[in-house]
Amino acid sequence: MRYQRVLLKLSGEALMGEQNMGIDPSVVAMVADQIKDIQKHGVEVGLVIGGGNIFRGVAGATKGMDRVTADQMGMLATMINALALQDALEQKQVQTRVLSGIEMPRIAESYIRRRAIRHLEKGRVVIFGSGTGNPYFSTDMAAALRANEISAQVVLKATNVDGVYSADPKKDAKAQRFEKVTFQEVLEKGLKVMDASAIALCMDNELPILVFNMMKPGNLVSAVLGESVGTLIH
Repeated sequence: MRYQRVLLKLSGEALMGEQNMGIDPSVVAMVADQIKDIQKHGVEVGLVIGGGNIFRGVAGATKGMDRVTADQMGMLATMINALALQDALEQKQVQTRVLSGIEMPRIAESYIRRRAIRHLEKGRVVIFGSGTGNPYFSTDMAAALRANEISAQVVLKATNVDGVYSADPKKDAKAQRFEKVTFQEVLEKGLKVMDASAIALCMDNELPILVFNMMKPGNLVSAVLGESVGTLIH
């Protein structure tokens, strides 16, 4: 199936490259190139990005921080990544808007569903920053929520492996890759794809998730054109 409107979920760690933390400009540029490529095919692109390369709220909470404060710091980290990606896209002449779940009008527009959809209809890439704007919710959940709100046809979960496996393929040579798997199987087998709450939200609203390796050039275009890449969760 060829998709017309997609929600791309990127982890913050994906932007680190070979670094231990922070943002690798060459990786951000590579991601921007791939997004520009799918835009050429007339695909409307929404994007949710994590903040784990800068700060992870759950990690802060486990070390004694107040969970709400830690999550708010994590949301700010996603905004740093969102602005970095916006800059990279606009340097490649791709019109981009950052919409934040937390009001910060000097930096980004506040998230309003109808505004987001209008930007998409005008051919702009929309980056949803600050997660859901609420503590205790991961950016996986934000991706599932925003995808449903903007009526995306699929959540594209970008990873550094080529799909969902029965075990970690980097640790288990016998791990098997699934071409297709149901939401129920993901939950029952405890497959590490996204948060269980995000999986459940997509399952309840019949929104498929495609897990694929974005580090392989051309994979994102193949995914939106409906070619066989990664694992489809349905």
